[in-house]
Amino acid sequence: MASTDPATAPQPPPLTADGVADELAGTTLSKKQAKKLAKKEAKEDRKQQSSASTAAGRDNLAEADPFATNYGDVLVEEIQSKAISGREWTEISALETRDSGQSVLIRGVAQTIRPVSKKMAFLVLRQYMSTVQCVLSVDKESVSPQMVKFATALSKESIVDIQGIVSVPKDPIKGTTQQVEVQIKKLYCVNRSVPNLPINIEDAARSEKEIEKAEQTGEQFVRVGQDTRLNYRVLDIRTPANQAIFRIQCHVEDVFRRFLRSEGFVGIHTPKLIAGSSEGGAAVFKLDYKGQPACLAQSPQLYKQMAICGGFGRVFEVGSVFRAEDSYTHRHLCEFVGLDVEMEIKEHYFEVCDIVDHLFVAMFDDLNENCKTELDAINKQYPFEPLKYLRKTLRLNFQEGIQMLKEAGVEVDPLGDLNTEAERKLGRLVREKYDTDFYILYRYPLAVRPFYTMPCYDDPAYSNSFDVFIRGEEIISGAQRVHLPELLTTRAEACGIEVKTISSYIDSFRYGAPPHGGFGVGLERVVMLFCALNNIRKTALFPRDPQRLVP
Repeated sequence: MASTDPATAPQPPPLTADGVADELAGTTLSKKQAKKLAKKEAKEDRKQQSSASTAAGRDNLAEADPFATNYGDVLVEEIQSKAISGREWTEISALETRDSGQSVLIRGVAQTIRPVSKKMAFLVLRQYMSTVQCVLSVDKESVSPQMVKFATALSKESIVDIQGIVSVPKDPIKGTTQQVEVQIKKLYCVNRSVPNLPINIEDAARSEKEIEKAEQTGEQFVRVGQDTRLNYRVLDIRTPANQAIFRIQCHVEDVFRRFLRSEGFVGIHTPKLIAGSSEGGAAVFKLDYKGQPACLAQSPQLYKQMAICGGFGRVFEVGSVFRAEDSYTHRHLCEFVGLDVEMEIKEHYFEVCDIVDHLFVAMFDDLNENCKTELDAINKQYPFEPLKYLRKTLRLNFQEGIQMLKEAGVEVDPLGDLNTEAERKLGRLVREKYDTDFYILYRYPLAVRPFYTMPCYDDPAYSNSFDVFIRGEEIISGAQRVHLPELLTTRAEACGIEVKTISSYIDSFRYGAPPHGGFGVGLERVVMLFCALNNIRKTALFPRDPQRLVP
């Protein structure tokens, strides 16, 4: 009986181009198709020969080093989703003393590589915000001197797989987050970093205090400037502080969504390509939209109001906002993430202020309770005092704020806006008097508010509007909106807006519109001020300002 085993069954001879042509004679395949098939067969032969050569090389290496298979560079085909091995991986953050004696498989970045001798080396492996010390020591079972040499030749920031045994050292480990060691048994390099990095991660992670202290003893550390950081942002965001900043940013967004959903708000998404200005003024990015003028949305303002007119009652959005203003300050960007809210009001725009109050107190509580590790990481590089805030947020009217400034010797136009210096001064005065870094200032002059802001009932020089401050800097602008189309048209014209470009927006209020109000806040600015950082570019993953469009 003929064998059915593929390994023992007779195999046809390999086909050449001519052989294939002969083989397929009398079939419907053309000679061109036959040659194509032969070419494919030849490619497969070369691949098999290459694999055989690699295997032979490994066999020769194994003769010189019996543990050669325990280390090396991972072959490309082994990481091309070839197979699922079923191996169990362990997160570095999960390694604890209770795991002592356990075998683990971990992947991370080779943060530091320190040879001790030809027979021993230390590697610190980093994964996200967690680090662990790994020890490579020659033994008779799995580790050879060649393996140590391979490890010490790795470049920093290379991606490495390590299989080893968890152990607990006698003395606490300084410089790593995990208080265990991993005794390396197998080590493979998944991807090598270039030898000379444009930014040293250790330099980028140092605090200014560390640098100044070192200078006093004559030691020189490299200061990594802001432009250098942003030019090589992929490396810069690997530092513990930056990893923490963007995890906190994610948390802020999550709390924002969860709180508003619990209050009956509906999340929406509005257009970023619009026909006219959404805020008024010249700070818009203009573009050609299939032959007609358009611009990038300065906010979702018009559309979130239209959603209220559409019957949603309460809406919010998290999305990109674009401002073309030439602002080179520490707190302005040309593109940022807006957290926007709009809601019906029954009687008073303080109903919106109530949402602001409850939302941000809940957010601050949540960050302090659930982001301690992240806040500690930021505080280590950028020391800051915890934010002070009251259980019920302080509210001051604009004229009260002006009076506080005047009493402190600062002259401010009672019908004008507050400049940055006046805002900071008022913030210090409020903290001294009320012991809070977070407060609401309401009833702003109408002249400094957008066209859709509702005037005050008792004095048209003022408006039903408010700003919210953290550490003396504005983070929120909000107000009751004009829901009467005739008044809205008059206000738009007074603010120099071409009414025809927002006609669909104004028409929305002709079909029955409830009184409503809302606010907008920049996500990056909230994180910057909560953590008392000195520049908003630290809280923008890849910032866009008047001078930066890459990376």
